[in-house]
Parts: sequence; C-alpha cells; structure tokens
Amino acid sequence: MRSIASRMSVMTGEGALSVYARAKELESQGRSIIHLELGEPDFHAGASVVESAVKALTEGKDRYCAVIGVPALREEIAAYLQRTRNINVSSGNVVIAPGCKAALFFAMMALLEPGDEVLYPDPGFPGYASIALGLGAAPVPFELSSRNHFQPDLSEVAAKITRHTRMLLTNSPGNPTGTVYTDAVQRGLAELAVKHDLWVLSDEIYARIIYGGEYASMLSYPGMPERTLIIDGFSKSFAMTGWRLGYTVAPPEVVPALAMMAVNTYTCVAEFTQYAAIDALRDRDGTTPRMVGEFARRREQFVRDLNRVPGFRCQPPEGAFYAWVDISGTGTSAEEVCRVLLEDAGVAAIPGAAFGPSGKDFVRFSFASSVANLQEATARIMKVSAAWQGTLAER
Repeated sequence: MRSIASRMSVMTGEGALSVYARAKELESQGRSIIHLELGEPDFHAGASVVESAVKALTEGKDRYCAVIGVPALREEIAAYLQRTRNINVSSGNVVIAPGCKAALFFAMMALLEPGDEVLYPDPGFPGYASIALGLGAAPVPFELSSRNHFQPDLSEVAAKITRHTRMLLTNSPGNPTGTVYTDAVQRGLAELAVKHDLWVLSDEIYARIIYGGEYASMLSYPGMPERTLIIDGFSKSFAMTGWRLGYTVAPPEVVPALAMMAVNTYTCVAEFTQYAAIDALRDRDGTTPRMVGEFARRREQFVRDLNRVPGFRCQPPEGAFYAWVDISGTGTSAEEVCRVLLEDAGVAAIPGAAFGPSGKDFVRFSFASSVANLQEATARIMKVSAAWQGTLAER
C-alpha cells in the first residue's frame, strides 16, 4: 500500500492561513470581514521598485541567473546591512532565496541531523518547530512570558541546553509578541552559543520595523560571525510579500551547502525581481521609514482601543506590526474569543496557541491595516464583547 512519507505527519500548518481561509469563505457569502490575521503590510512596493522590475524585464532579465543570486544584489545587501545594522558581511556570505521560509528551511536542512535539538521561542513563528520536526530534529521551546516582558529567560535557555543541542533560533523583533530583545539578553544568548558551540539562526525579517532605539543584530556580538546565519527578506520591511524574495547571510563554510540546496530545488530566483530588490534596498524615496511611521501611529491608537475592551490587556509592541493581547481576563478561551470575533463580528484574528502552548491565553491581531479598518474592528469587538462580559460578571 502506497503511503505519504511519515515526516509529513509531524509537520504543521499556520493558524493564520486557516483563519484566512474561513474568513474568505464568509466573504464569499457576502459577509463584511476585517482581515487582521495575516502578517502582510497594506502597502505596496515603491513606484521606483516596480519601475525597476519593468525595466529589467524589458532588458531581457528573465533568464536563468547565478544560483546564489545576482552579484549586484548580493553586494547591495552587504552594503544595506552595514548601513542599517552596522555589521560587516561580504557579498560572498549572501545567498538569495525565493522567500524567507525557503531560506529558513534550507538553512535548517543544511545544519541539522536527525536527533539534533533546536532551541526556539514559544510563542513563535510556527515554522520553526514544524521544519525541525520534518527534518527529524527535536524542537525544544523556551518560553516568552509576559512576566518577563516576553524576553527570553537566559537561565531557562541555559538549563535546556544538552549535549544534543545543535541550534538556537532567535527572532527579534518577534512574531507574534513584537518583542525586541534587549542588549543584555542578546549578549547572554551569544555567550551561551559560544560556550556550547551552537549554530544560531537569527530571524531578522522585522529588523527595520521597530519603534524606538537602534537595532542590534545577533551577528554583531563577539564570537557570532562564525556561527550565525541571518534570515531576512523583502516581504515585511519593503511590503513585497508576493515577490517572494528572501536571503541568508551565512558563514563562508555554509554557503556551498545552501548553493547545493538551490541547485537541487529552485535553481535560481527570478532575475528581474532581484534587480528590483536593489532599488528597494536603496529606498531613495524613503518608502520604508514612511511605512514604519504609519505603523507607529496605528500601534498607539490600536493598542489604546484594545485595552478598552473588557477582559483584554495588551502591551505596546516594540517592533513588527502585531498586537499580542492577553484575553485571560475574559474568562473565555482564545479559540472561542476568535470564533466570536470572526463569526459574529467579522474580525479575523489568530488564537495564540497557533504560535505555541505559551500563547494559549492570547490573541494576535495584525495592525497592518488602515486606521479606519482598525477603528471599525475595535468597535465591532466592543459590541460582541457581551459574549464574555456575562462570564466576567459571574466572577
């Protein structure tokens, strides 16, 4: 009897996409739905980026190209990281991929053996544990708790390192919590990685979307350049989700392995999109700062409005564009809250357990939507909060 490979039974999907599917089903029935479930900016690439893509196409840049990326883009990424993160990397360390998920998957596939343990944040991006399991590795969560302002607890991380630990995954600013790791936390994580000779995957996809202070990459700490892989891309900071452009910055000895992955899978990333990406990185029109400024304004208003909903409690995120709302005060499960919000109010949001067990008392809302939509969403939420206010009154 033919069967599906067993690895598929341990991998998981994404809660955001399942909620999105149900929301679209309701929309097809004529329902008004406010989409706050997907992590997709409601902006588009700047006009000059689109023009660069068109120009590249008209010039015939639609052929096979360098496996690890066109040299001009890799050089521009190295310059961009120096300019925005104050880190020095060579273009030879950069490998272009068709999106950050692919970059993450191939980095983990290149570095993990079956049985290796991978430390990752909980709550966190669902792909971390799913990919590890699919590769036969063992994902080991470390908790991001509100009592610790959603910062990794260094003592917990240290206690979970064993002789089988191979990799540490970090994500700052984080999805879903919006946490930006402090210098002390990142320095402590770096010291643990050096002490135990761990690979570090630093997911920096939201690095440009922060609301104060300077961003510090994990690669900038002592002992980290030789063991750190940065995962980044164009979907969030440049609002280019559908362009499917990501990249890995890797130590020299890892680059050939990533190139081998490319040869055996996607061959190369579309050439004309890579030339458009060069224009995005240069951002001569200031598109990214304007977008982040708008996210900052939405954050202030949306968090303030959410905290007026009975039973809701939300700390302002330090980065990314998610409101991570503690709904334990409602006396109702996050799944039920999200069901009521979608089915009765037409507001799509994600139950926190979709990001790991530590998120069970939370709901994630994306505020990558217009001010008008966010105001209408909170008005709708307030109306249906009667569904759990009765529970509050009984307490």
